Amino acid sequence: MFPYDPTLLAAVQTTPQTIPDVIQIMQTIDATCIPSDGLKWFNWLYLNVTQAVQTRVNITDPTDPTRFADPAWIAALDVAFARYYFTALEFSLSGEPTPGCWQAFFAIRNQTPIARIQFALAGMNAHINHDLPQAVLGLCQALSTPPQHGTTQYNDYTALDSTLDSLIEVAKVTLRVRLLGDALPPVSALDNTLAAWSVAAAREAAWNNAELLWHLDSDAPPLAAAFLDTLDGLTALASKTLLVPVA
Repeated sequence: MFPYDPTLLAAVQTTPQTIPDVIQIMQTIDATCIPSDGLKWFNWLYLNVTQAVQTRVNITDPTDPTRFADPAWIAALDVAFARYYFTALEFSLSGEPTPGCWQAFFAIRNQTPIARIQFALAGMNAHINHDLPQAVLGLCQALSTPPQHGTTQYNDYTALDSTLDSLIEVAKVTLRVRLLGDALPPVSALDNTLAAWSVAAAREAAWNNAELLWHLDSDAPPLAAAFLDTLDGLTALASKTLLVPVA
Protein backbone atom coordinates (compact mmCIF):
# COMPACT_ATOMS: atom_id res chain seq x y z
CA MET A 1 0.00 0.00 0.00
CA PHE A 2 2.91 2.32 0.80
CA PRO A 3 6.40 2.06 -0.77
CA TYR A 4 8.02 1.83 2.67
CA ASP A 5 5.97 -1.17 3.82
CA PRO A 6 9.04 -3.48 3.51
CA THR A 7 10.78 -1.26 6.07
CA LEU A 8 7.82 -1.63 8.42
CA LEU A 9 7.81 -5.37 7.89
CA ALA A 10 11.49 -5.63 8.80
CA ALA A 11 10.90 -3.59 11.96
CA VAL A 12 8.05 -5.73 13.28
CA GLN A 13 9.81 -9.01 12.51
CA THR A 14 12.08 -8.28 15.47
CA THR A 15 10.66 -9.78 18.66
CA PRO A 16 10.89 -7.30 21.57
CA GLN A 17 12.04 -8.57 24.96
CA THR A 18 11.78 -5.36 27.00
CA ILE A 19 9.77 -2.14 27.02
CA PRO A 20 12.72 -0.22 25.51
CA ASP A 21 12.69 -2.78 22.66
CA VAL A 22 8.98 -2.11 22.13
CA ILE A 23 9.57 1.64 22.11
CA GLN A 24 12.40 1.32 19.61
CA ILE A 25 10.19 -0.59 17.15
CA MET A 26 7.39 1.95 17.55
CA GLN A 27 9.82 4.81 17.00
CA THR A 28 10.95 3.15 13.77
CA ILE A 29 7.34 2.87 12.64
CA ASP A 30 6.72 6.51 13.56
CA ALA A 31 9.80 7.70 11.69
CA THR A 32 8.92 5.61 8.64
CA CYS A 33 5.21 6.40 8.21
CA ILE A 34 4.13 9.59 6.46
CA PRO A 35 1.22 11.69 7.79
CA SER A 36 -1.17 10.30 5.15
CA ASP A 37 -0.79 6.81 6.64
CA GLY A 38 -3.42 6.03 9.26
CA LEU A 39 -1.03 3.59 10.91
CA LYS A 40 1.15 6.53 11.96
CA TRP A 41 -1.54 7.95 14.24
CA PHE A 42 -2.42 4.76 16.08
CA ASN A 43 1.28 4.04 16.50
CA TRP A 44 1.85 7.62 17.72
CA LEU A 45 -0.77 7.21 20.43
CA TYR A 46 0.43 3.74 21.40
CA LEU A 47 4.02 5.00 21.58
CA ASN A 48 2.94 7.72 24.01
CA VAL A 49 1.08 5.14 26.09
CA THR A 50 4.09 2.80 26.18
CA GLN A 51 6.45 5.59 27.20
CA ALA A 52 4.06 6.50 30.03
CA VAL A 53 4.01 2.87 31.18
CA GLN A 54 7.81 2.73 31.12
CA THR A 55 8.02 5.87 33.25
CA ARG A 56 5.78 4.33 35.90
CA VAL A 57 7.50 0.95 35.77
CA ASN A 58 10.80 2.69 36.52
CA ILE A 59 9.50 4.36 39.71
CA THR A 60 11.32 2.86 42.69
CA ASP A 61 10.38 5.28 45.47
CA PRO A 62 8.07 3.26 47.78
CA THR A 63 6.35 6.47 48.92
CA ASP A 64 5.34 7.41 45.37
CA PRO A 65 1.58 6.71 45.05
CA THR A 66 1.96 6.00 41.32
CA ARG A 67 4.48 3.20 41.87
CA PHE A 68 3.31 -0.25 40.82
CA ALA A 69 3.22 -2.98 43.46
CA ASP A 70 4.46 -5.49 40.87
CA PRO A 71 6.27 -3.50 38.16
CA ALA A 72 7.85 -6.62 36.66
CA TRP A 73 4.39 -8.04 35.92
CA ILE A 74 3.24 -4.80 34.26
CA ALA A 75 6.44 -4.67 32.19
CA ALA A 76 6.00 -8.28 31.06
CA LEU A 77 2.39 -7.59 30.12
CA ASP A 78 3.37 -4.46 28.20
CA VAL A 79 5.84 -6.42 26.07
CA ALA A 80 3.51 -9.39 25.51
CA PHE A 81 0.69 -7.03 24.58
CA ALA A 82 2.78 -5.07 22.06
CA ARG A 83 3.81 -8.28 20.32
CA TYR A 84 0.19 -8.83 19.26
CA TYR A 85 0.20 -5.48 17.44
CA PHE A 86 3.53 -6.17 15.77
CA THR A 87 2.44 -9.67 14.76
CA ALA A 88 -0.84 -8.42 13.28
CA LEU A 89 1.04 -5.80 11.26
CA GLU A 90 3.60 -8.38 10.15
CA PHE A 91 0.88 -10.77 8.98
CA SER A 92 -0.97 -8.04 7.11
CA LEU A 93 2.17 -6.77 5.35
CA SER A 94 3.14 -10.36 4.47
CA GLY A 95 -0.28 -11.21 3.07
CA GLU A 96 -0.91 -13.74 5.82
CA PRO A 97 -4.34 -14.25 7.47
CA THR A 98 -4.83 -11.37 9.89
CA PRO A 99 -7.49 -10.91 12.60
CA GLY A 100 -10.48 -9.17 11.06
CA CYS A 101 -10.43 -6.37 13.62
CA TRP A 102 -6.90 -5.46 12.55
CA GLN A 103 -7.43 -5.96 8.83
CA ALA A 104 -10.40 -3.56 8.94
CA PHE A 105 -7.84 -0.96 10.04
CA PHE A 106 -4.87 -1.92 7.84
CA ALA A 107 -6.93 -2.18 4.65
CA ILE A 108 -7.81 1.54 4.66
CA ARG A 109 -4.62 3.09 6.04
CA ASN A 110 -4.54 5.47 3.05
CA GLN A 111 -8.12 6.76 3.13
CA THR A 112 -7.67 10.51 3.56
CA PRO A 113 -11.33 11.44 4.36
CA ILE A 114 -10.94 9.60 7.69
CA ALA A 115 -9.72 11.53 10.74
CA ARG A 116 -6.45 10.76 12.47
CA ILE A 117 -8.27 10.21 15.76
CA GLN A 118 -10.46 7.60 14.08
CA PHE A 119 -7.40 5.58 13.10
CA ALA A 120 -5.93 5.99 16.58
CA LEU A 121 -9.07 4.76 18.34
CA ALA A 122 -9.78 1.98 15.83
CA GLY A 123 -6.28 0.66 16.52
CA MET A 124 -6.86 0.93 20.25
CA ASN A 125 -10.19 -0.84 19.84
CA ALA A 126 -8.60 -3.79 18.01
CA HIS A 127 -5.63 -3.96 20.34
CA ILE A 128 -7.49 -3.69 23.66
CA ASN A 129 -10.68 -5.60 22.92
CA HIS A 130 -9.11 -8.41 20.89
CA ASP A 131 -5.44 -8.64 21.91
CA LEU A 132 -5.36 -7.61 25.55
CA PRO A 133 -7.42 -10.52 26.91
CA GLN A 134 -5.04 -12.91 25.16
CA ALA A 135 -1.95 -11.09 26.46
CA VAL A 136 -3.25 -11.18 30.04
CA LEU A 137 -4.19 -14.84 29.67
CA GLY A 138 -0.81 -15.81 28.20
CA LEU A 139 1.12 -14.09 30.97
CA CYS A 140 -1.06 -15.61 33.68
CA GLN A 141 -0.67 -19.06 32.15
CA ALA A 142 3.11 -18.64 32.01
CA LEU A 143 3.12 -17.75 35.71
CA SER A 144 0.47 -20.34 36.64
CA THR A 145 -1.55 -17.56 38.27
CA PRO A 146 -5.18 -17.11 37.23
CA PRO A 147 -6.36 -13.59 36.35
CA GLN A 148 -8.60 -12.43 39.19
CA HIS A 149 -10.17 -9.21 40.35
CA GLY A 150 -8.73 -7.84 43.58
CA THR A 151 -5.22 -9.21 43.08
CA THR A 152 -2.06 -7.10 43.12
CA GLN A 153 -1.77 -7.57 39.36
CA TYR A 154 -5.35 -6.47 38.72
CA ASN A 155 -4.90 -3.41 40.93
CA ASP A 156 -1.74 -2.41 39.04
CA TYR A 157 -3.55 -3.06 35.75
CA THR A 158 -6.42 -0.72 36.62
CA ALA A 159 -4.06 1.85 38.15
CA LEU A 160 -3.01 2.64 34.59
CA ASP A 161 -6.50 3.69 33.56
CA SER A 162 -6.21 7.33 34.67
CA THR A 163 -2.91 7.74 32.81
CA LEU A 164 -4.35 6.20 29.66
CA ASP A 165 -7.55 8.24 29.89
CA SER A 166 -5.54 11.46 30.03
CA LEU A 167 -3.51 10.48 26.96
CA ILE A 168 -6.66 9.56 25.05
CA GLU A 169 -8.23 12.93 25.89
CA VAL A 170 -5.15 14.74 24.58
CA ALA A 171 -5.28 12.63 21.41
CA LYS A 172 -8.95 13.46 20.87
CA VAL A 173 -7.96 17.12 20.60
CA THR A 174 -4.58 16.79 18.87
CA LEU A 175 -5.73 14.30 16.23
CA ARG A 176 -9.14 15.77 15.50
CA VAL A 177 -8.27 16.53 11.85
CA ARG A 178 -8.51 14.52 8.67
CA LEU A 179 -5.63 12.26 7.73
CA LEU A 180 -3.85 14.99 5.74
CA GLY A 181 -4.36 17.54 8.50
CA ASP A 182 -7.30 19.48 7.08
CA ALA A 183 -10.08 20.53 9.41
CA LEU A 184 -13.15 18.47 10.20
CA PRO A 185 -16.67 19.92 10.36
CA PRO A 186 -17.17 21.81 13.66
CA VAL A 187 -19.98 19.42 14.63
CA SER A 188 -20.29 15.87 13.34
CA ALA A 189 -21.33 12.34 14.30
CA LEU A 190 -17.69 11.76 15.21
CA ASP A 191 -18.19 13.78 18.39
CA ASN A 192 -20.71 11.25 19.69
CA THR A 193 -18.34 8.39 18.81
CA LEU A 194 -15.44 10.01 20.64
CA ALA A 195 -17.57 10.76 23.68
CA ALA A 196 -18.77 7.16 23.89
CA TRP A 197 -15.35 5.49 23.65
CA SER A 198 -13.76 4.72 27.02
CA VAL A 199 -10.35 3.11 27.40
CA ALA A 200 -11.09 2.21 31.04
CA ALA A 201 -14.30 0.38 30.06
CA ALA A 202 -12.50 -1.44 27.23
CA ARG A 203 -9.67 -2.54 29.54
CA GLU A 204 -12.12 -3.77 32.19
CA ALA A 205 -13.93 -5.82 29.55
CA ALA A 206 -10.56 -7.20 28.40
CA TRP A 207 -9.72 -8.36 31.93
CA ASN A 208 -13.15 -9.98 32.29
CA ASN A 209 -12.61 -11.80 28.99
CA ALA A 210 -9.18 -12.98 30.15
CA GLU A 211 -10.81 -14.52 33.23
CA LEU A 212 -13.39 -16.22 31.01
CA LEU A 213 -10.71 -17.49 28.63
CA TRP A 214 -8.72 -18.90 31.56
CA HIS A 215 -11.61 -21.24 32.38
CA LEU A 216 -12.56 -22.01 28.78
CA ASP A 217 -8.98 -22.75 27.76
CA SER A 218 -8.58 -25.33 30.50
CA ASP A 219 -12.07 -26.84 30.45
CA ALA A 220 -13.26 -26.47 26.86
CA PRO A 221 -10.55 -25.40 24.38
CA PRO A 222 -12.91 -25.51 21.36
CA LEU A 223 -15.18 -23.03 23.13
CA ALA A 224 -12.19 -20.79 23.82
CA ALA A 225 -11.34 -20.75 20.10
CA ALA A 226 -14.96 -20.03 19.20
CA PHE A 227 -15.09 -17.23 21.75
CA LEU A 228 -11.99 -15.61 20.24
CA ASP A 229 -13.50 -15.85 16.75
CA THR A 230 -16.65 -14.14 18.00
CA LEU A 231 -14.61 -11.52 19.83
CA ASP A 232 -12.67 -10.78 16.64
CA GLY A 233 -15.91 -10.37 14.68
CA LEU A 234 -17.45 -8.00 17.21
CA THR A 235 -14.24 -6.00 17.51
CA ALA A 236 -13.97 -5.77 13.71
CA LEU A 237 -17.51 -4.41 13.56
CA ALA A 238 -16.63 -1.75 16.12
CA SER A 239 -13.47 -0.84 14.17
CA LYS A 240 -15.46 -0.41 10.97
CA THR A 241 -17.91 1.83 12.82
CA LEU A 242 -15.07 3.93 14.19
CA LEU A 243 -13.59 4.28 10.69
CA VAL A 244 -16.67 5.61 8.86
CA PRO A 245 -15.49 8.78 7.02
CA VAL A 246 -16.70 12.03 8.56
CA ALA A 247 -19.04 13.93 6.24
